[in-house]
Amino acid sequence: MSTTETPLTVIGASWCPDCRRAKTFLGEQRVAYEWIDLETHPEYVERVEALNGGSRIIPTIIFPDGSHLAEPGNDELADKLGLSRVAAQRAYDLIVVGGGPTGLTAAIYAARENFSVLIIEKSAVGGQAGVTERLDNYPGFPDGVAGHELADRMRRQAERYGVEILQAVGVTSLTRLDDAWTVVTTSTGDEYRAHGVLVATGSLYRRTGAAGEADLIGAGIHFCATCDGPFYRDADEVLVIGGGNSGFEEGLFLTQFAKHVTIVEYESAVRASRLLQDKVAAHPKMSVVLNTEVVAFDARNGGSLAGVVLRDRATGAERTHAAAGAFVFIGLEPNTAFLNGAIELDEQGFVVSDEQFRTSMPGVYVAGDVRRGSTKQLAAAVGEGAAAAIALRYHLDRILA
Repeated sequence: MSTTETPLTVIGASWCPDCRRAKTFLGEQRVAYEWIDLETHPEYVERVEALNGGSRIIPTIIFPDGSHLAEPGNDELADKLGLSRVAAQRAYDLIVVGGGPTGLTAAIYAARENFSVLIIEKSAVGGQAGVTERLDNYPGFPDGVAGHELADRMRRQAERYGVEILQAVGVTSLTRLDDAWTVVTTSTGDEYRAHGVLVATGSLYRRTGAAGEADLIGAGIHFCATCDGPFYRDADEVLVIGGGNSGFEEGLFLTQFAKHVTIVEYESAVRASRLLQDKVAAHPKMSVVLNTEVVAFDARNGGSLAGVVLRDRATGAERTHAAAGAFVFIGLEPNTAFLNGAIELDEQGFVVSDEQFRTSMPGVYVAGDVRRGSTKQLAAAVGEGAAAAIALRYHLDRILA
């Protein structure tokens, strides 16, 4: 189901953990839905009871065809949405772990060389780019392009070359079987073999965890100033959360658009370099607030950001800081937990590789945001996917000769 189709309806409550899980799953799969909170819309209790034989079961998810699921698990929800979760074969020339721009590009290149390719993606195809509201810095789109549109285009191109794609399926381990095969084990309990594996699982921007954050990502909360800063041209106020080098650099960049930028730092001192601190201190459109915690994100009618609730960590006093946008720069978390020590990682958890994108496990390569030293930019991620595919081609040619 694409984001442009009639949305399904999720009826639940903000305190319900299964409701939050279902909403997170639907968001990861880029499935549009209407959220009905029973605390603010008690008139829907009767609807829930009617659908569930008198029981008040949440979440109750109503689909466009009139059918519904009550308190479904992610597997049940994935099956209902028609997501492919079991591959057609048990062995492939190449398995790509991660369906973002890096993985899709590598898959396209490999499939065009007549290699059999399987992509395994735990969320929705497109990765971080797919959930970005609009991309204005990707070459070839002078007017910008919606993230989901670019992701869908790349997916269709991969499928045109015969790439098989599994969604809502995580990889739990990689195991070297012998000189020719690597075993990829998935969260569904299936095992697939491949002559070559590309790890392209990307990284996630750390989130604050504050109330209201998940619902406003892409609608006022962002993680890339280069990508989304232009949306805030002439905005009165924009917040940057995080006082490290990234926060200060991106804050300075945002002054090209917003009338004022405030940097909020949790600790009592910033971590940015002295040069950046001096630049921000001298900038007439910037302020820095220290020793301050983000408590919640407030939404206005229509679902966009209205303000951020901040707490002074010294006094405990809370206040709402009006802002049109908030950019979060509190670090990156590479998606490498599934490797379980099988491949060398650096101290931050990113995958270590050589100049040919080879990891410490023979036959396993890495590219994109999950790789140590990558630039964490979309154009670079696509380039690394192509370069890794070329390196893998030589590896596969040797194995299959």
